[in-house]
Amino acid sequence: MVDLTNIDFDQLFGFGDDSNPLMMLIWILPIILFIFYGQRIQLQVTSGEIKKGIKKLDLYRTEARKELIEYVKTSMNPKEDPTKRLDRFLDYFTIMPVDMDPNGIVDKVRHTVRAREDFSRNHVKSLSPSTDEIELSKITTLLEIATSLHMIYKIINHMYLTAKKQNNYPLILPLQMILPFIMEEAEAISKAIPAFKLGQPVGDGIGPMVVGKMMLDTKKETVAFQTVVGEKEYDERKLFLLKAEGPGSSVGRPGDAVEKIVSKNKPDIIIMVDAALKMEGEDSAITAQGFGAAIGGIGTERFVIEDIATKNDIPIFAIVIKQSIKEAINLMTKDIANQADNVRSQVYEMIHENTKPGQSILLIGVGNTIGVSQ
Repeated sequence: MVDLTNIDFDQLFGFGDDSNPLMMLIWILPIILFIFYGQRIQLQVTSGEIKKGIKKLDLYRTEARKELIEYVKTSMNPKEDPTKRLDRFLDYFTIMPVDMDPNGIVDKVRHTVRAREDFSRNHVKSLSPSTDEIELSKITTLLEIATSLHMIYKIINHMYLTAKKQNNYPLILPLQMILPFIMEEAEAISKAIPAFKLGQPVGDGIGPMVVGKMMLDTKKETVAFQTVVGEKEYDERKLFLLKAEGPGSSVGRPGDAVEKIVSKNKPDIIIMVDAALKMEGEDSAITAQGFGAAIGGIGTERFVIEDIATKNDIPIFAIVIKQSIKEAINLMTKDIANQADNVRSQVYEMIHENTKPGQSILLIGVGNTIGVSQ
């Protein structure tokens, strides 16, 4: 049996002796490895994390495609299997117009985007021409969800494989930094599918919900594509109530609607109610007031509204309801829904503070009106 009590470990390993070759090797070897193979080691570690995210993205897009195909077969009952045609839709792309000369670029972008929307809607309807508009709007939205997840997966996977192919760690760093935000958005989009299939209101529909309730007892008129307006009197003032036509999945075309309304009856102020993404640390379902056109999207609708308001010297006021990206496109939470009455009270206060009896107000409920009637 070896007596360990008599072994001098300091002498064995050279502790206290800087000239010991074994200790020099222990210290120098990791430094040499890090200098020559550091980037490759970091690339492997980072690649493992990114690969897990890409697998999730692949799962999201696969599930979305499956849900879309099953829903089309169930709700539309097409004569032929729609799988091949729907798969073609997933790879459609949109080339934005040349913007070297910005003059007229908004009209070009709006034309291109609307042409794609009309094309998708018409081709989906061609699967079963008897499908009603509400079902058609839901299927079109599900198609957009599946297309978005498909495109996100392809882009992220391309960036990952390119960096991996080149063994380029700096190239993979931007992907590592943006991936958590991409995954959060992709997960939110994926979980939005059940709400749209069932025709339930989503967080983004709080604007149409506020205005829709105010126009329940009014005569509705279609003023633009999938966009309706109603008129009512309030405290000796005239209200024009505008929202996308529900309960289908639509955001309407508020820009066109505002243009028609202003040309016939110029309002004294415009008030827009919309959902807004909250900052980290902010509570959900809180409201805020401000100025300017509160409307998201690619910017064409906001440009039209701002242009009309500027030419006619109409001030634009805004009320927003803060929420996360997940809350905005998923089933509306109770806290957000409960803000509807509070927002209406704020609208009336804003009307009293900024108009006089005899004047008119255009109130716009901005957002996806799925599950929200009028």
